[in-house]
Amino acid sequence: MNMTLLFLLALLPIIWLIVALTALKIPGFKACAIALVIAYVLAVGVWKMPLLDSVTAFAEGAALALWPIIIVIIAAIFTYNVCVATGKMEVIKKMLASVTLDKRVLVLIIAWGFGGFMEGMAGFGTAVAIPASMLWGLGFNPVFAAIVCLIANATPTAFGSIGIPTTTLAKITNLDILSLSTNTVILLIPLIILTPFILVFLTGKSKKSLKGVGIITLISGLSFLIPEFIVARYLGAELPVVIGSVCSMLCTILAAKVFGKGEVDKEYCLEEKKDEKVTSKEALVAWSPFILIFIFLLITSKLVVPFNEFLSNFKTVVNIYSGENAAPYTFSWLATPGLWIILAAFIGGKIQGSSIGEMIKILIKTIKQMMKTVVTIISIMATAKLMGYSGMIASISLMFVTVTGSFYPFFAPLLGSIGTFVTGSGTSASVLFGGLQAETSTALNLNQTWIAASNTAGAITAKMISPQSIAVAVAAVNLQGKESVLLKGTFKIYVLFLIIVGIFTYLGAQFLF
Repeated sequence: MNMTLLFLLALLPIIWLIVALTALKIPGFKACAIALVIAYVLAVGVWKMPLLDSVTAFAEGAALALWPIIIVIIAAIFTYNVCVATGKMEVIKKMLASVTLDKRVLVLIIAWGFGGFMEGMAGFGTAVAIPASMLWGLGFNPVFAAIVCLIANATPTAFGSIGIPTTTLAKITNLDILSLSTNTVILLIPLIILTPFILVFLTGKSKKSLKGVGIITLISGLSFLIPEFIVARYLGAELPVVIGSVCSMLCTILAAKVFGKGEVDKEYCLEEKKDEKVTSKEALVAWSPFILIFIFLLITSKLVVPFNEFLSNFKTVVNIYSGENAAPYTFSWLATPGLWIILAAFIGGKIQGSSIGEMIKILIKTIKQMMKTVVTIISIMATAKLMGYSGMIASISLMFVTVTGSFYPFFAPLLGSIGTFVTGSGTSASVLFGGLQAETSTALNLNQTWIAASNTAGAITAKMISPQSIAVAVAAVNLQGKESVLLKGTFKIYVLFLIIVGIFTYLGAQFLF
């Protein structure tokens, strides 16, 4: 069949999702289910995927969706719901308001700093779900809270979940992890600096939004970027975002104290009451679930090798996909963030005064609340597996390489972007296109590490428009059926980010060999 026709047919599930979520305004769980049907029909009818292989590809996608992705999302929303039920979210609100009443600075601290920290530690939707629900709890418009957290979550994704997207890419391409991490941060420099300004602009909704917080905003970006670059350059991919986000939060708070002493304009002011004191004990109790999440994710991560290896022994290896080159799927029962977040929520909830019975009821209610999100994520992950295993992704890749030629570096990030849009995962984008990027760069006499890094830099741009990410945001702030509004709110930023990364990749390719 004609290569161009195969390319267009392979794009149909993606085109459908864009049209369904924007023009037709179909709810995400319905749009993604239809995309799955389209991908299945094309995989079997056009790419001649054997029936058994198509069914097992769907099953593997569903398994990946349920464990570990959906459990993490449920865990994150459960944590928030427990804090609301115990009334401690109000204490957190008072504490954050005591730092500043300025909505713009709060967005920088919560969406950018804390969201980056959650991405670095856990990933899998927590970086959108928890900060968005916190902003919503503080009184921000739910649509706004979801959009700013989706945008803020873009750049941290490159080193999310203790660096999994970049370490995975290094394994696939056999490239040096330090060089790959460093080049990735270099490609993201303009986006890391620009993102805080975009968040502030969206908060104020006008050009004068930066008045009074311009220096704070710049510090927020630079204090994230500089530590991230240093850690990536000398330590690798595991800690850049974790350390960068913590530095950004601390520096943003300090900058707000030093440079934000003036009266806050009413349109940016969170609330009228300013003198609500919170004792140290109240603060520890209120933050206990999140403190425990940090501790648990830290000690169970790859940073604590002996314990991580011990937990990794508790696993079940299953052969799900039946096709050629099938790899066994591993269910890691204990070495998964979702389980530890749920445990942190139960312990934290107990500290906050809730009973086990009450929390079980909250957990059941949370699962029921998330059912449409579950359908959405299972559908999109199954679609991704069908497109990958059947050869649809390969058809998209082949067309890109053939048509773009010497301009390939400019378009290389777009491939990573497509990978994340389809799968919702920067890691999956590395798996889908990492090898192709390395091979193509060699064929075109381009720097392998630079082009491979551009795959990750492109992948992060689509995180904010991925149906999976939008489904998480929708669930976090109870906006079921409003997916099209969130996609519309993030799409222009996605295009801007992708163009910037494309230009940087192309320019860098002219000087690196």
